[in-house]
Amino acid sequence: MTNNKNAFIAIVGRPNVGKSSILNRLLGQKISIVSSKPQTTRTRITGILTEAETQLVFTDTPGLHKPHNDLDKYMLRSISESVAGVDACMLVVEAGSKVYDEEKQFIEKFRAANIPAVLAINKTDKITDKSVIASQIAEISSMYDFCAVVPCSAKTNDGTDALKNELKKLALEGEHFFEEDMITDQPERILAGEIVREKMLRLLAKEVPHGSAVFVESMKERTDSNIIDIDAVIYCEKNSHKGIIIGKGGSMLKKIGTYARTDMEKFFECKVNLRLWVKVKEDWRNREAVLRTLGYDERNFDG
Repeated sequence: MTNNKNAFIAIVGRPNVGKSSILNRLLGQKISIVSSKPQTTRTRITGILTEAETQLVFTDTPGLHKPHNDLDKYMLRSISESVAGVDACMLVVEAGSKVYDEEKQFIEKFRAANIPAVLAINKTDKITDKSVIASQIAEISSMYDFCAVVPCSAKTNDGTDALKNELKKLALEGEHFFEEDMITDQPERILAGEIVREKMLRLLAKEVPHGSAVFVESMKERTDSNIIDIDAVIYCEKNSHKGIIIGKGGSMLKKIGTYARTDMEKFFECKVNLRLWVKVKEDWRNREAVLRTLGYDERNFDG
């Protein structure tokens, strides 16, 4: 007889409301990349939290936005699939903001699927007048019968324990799907590539990283020492972007690599020898063969 419980929970919301930051806080470790730019998350990153008998499996989805290319279509399809196949959802909104059409769309999806949902009001640290949050809670709560509404701040960690406790209440009886020490099901190559892309998002102008992708060609652990050799290629759409990514005398590429290596060494708990190259692939976001190579599954496209 087992007392184990589990729940698959999709984290949804508009771009840049802090979905990935909340996931990292809940897990106590960074697995999903974070930046101030919208549409940072492109793929569904699965985070796994196991505490005592309860296992929560989170899916961090891209922000809902209007598609402009095949990559955007993939991202939107991944949101729909994530919401359709879970036990519950967590809708993340920004404290003090109005209710956007995208958030109303998510609420309609919850209603159509009759799915339990928790509302997380993030970035409360930015609001001094708490009556603003109270009004926001009243407005959104009138649209859907949320299981819980939790004001929180991923930045300061305020309210995240309360959020975790509310999410645990959604778990159903059943065996755990993952080992207790797992925090993600993402391949290490994907995580390494995402770390590089995060540094690009933080260091480069908006247009350049959104037109770029990172593909880890090889990742090998040395047999004679605790060092991982990682070779990765940054693909961009224009020669001008290539020049910006490399920087004068290779300075920007070196900075990206240095920052990425630091995060990789923390995550993989060993020394990392990271080598980066930059190549141009024009219009790669509309080329299915390239998207498939970079890990964006062709099954998520129409026709």
